[in-house]
Amino acid sequence: MKDIDDSKQPLLAHLIELRRRLLWSLVTLVLCFFVCFAFAKDIFAVLVQPLLRAGQGKLIYTDIFEAFFTQVKVSLFAALMLSFPVIATQLWRFVAPGLYAREKKAFLPFLLLTPLFFAAGACFAYFVAMPWALHFLLSFQGDVGGIQQEALPGVGNYLNFCTRFIFGFGAAFLLPILLMILERAGIVTRDQLVKSRRYAIVASAGVAAVLTPPDVVSMMLLLVPLYSLYEFAILAIRITHWRAARKAARSASAKVAPAVVAGPRTEGGPEAPPGGGRVGGSGPI
Repeated sequence: MKDIDDSKQPLLAHLIELRRRLLWSLVTLVLCFFVCFAFAKDIFAVLVQPLLRAGQGKLIYTDIFEAFFTQVKVSLFAALMLSFPVIATQLWRFVAPGLYAREKKAFLPFLLLTPLFFAAGACFAYFVAMPWALHFLLSFQGDVGGIQQEALPGVGNYLNFCTRFIFGFGAAFLLPILLMILERAGIVTRDQLVKSRRYAIVASAGVAAVLTPPDVVSMMLLLVPLYSLYEFAILAIRITHWRAARKAARSASAKVAPAVVAGPRTEGGPEAPPGGGRVGGSGPI
């Protein structure tokens, strides 16, 4: 079995292969879009549940096309989620032939863990971050100087809020995988990650400011898990190195043990003097 596919192909063949993979991905995305468009209202009904639990029971739209384009965006959002495994598989099939067997073995687990971590981040956003943020943002309703202040979010505005939270938290939860890949590739080391904790806090704050709405609660809801994932990545790298060191130690001991058992014998063996080792030899005195 070859360690790598050493067949040479011209650039045109690689471009044709790339086009074929992109077409498969695009066809899958389009089919998922039409399926999701048929259930767009049901999907949007799931997305508005955090808003209902926060006590807001009304969404408005002022642009005559806003409700329609909201359903289109919901369908595209759901289609991206649904077709991601196929798109990732096509990407892997295009890249894998150029990797060595050990590289495939190293990177394949990270590829399989990517949708799981993204789903964990999306679930955290939907069940934890969004309800807390909505409770805080909707708490400004009420009497303000004798004027009744009421929140009337639009359907397009709320959809942007949902997608920013879900995509932002899903992408943020991929941080451990990214750091472990960089460490496995030799771009960064565990010591560098440990020494860069203060920079990681600043970077987490910047990412939280970009991916979440501009309020302190939403930023903190992303900043704290993001930096916790940074520490989790350091711990996972440390455990990986510890397991690799134990495996190397067991391999070294397994190689040394047979050499010790099969060592030369000095009693009665070929190295013993004639006569079984008696002093003076075997002839008459």
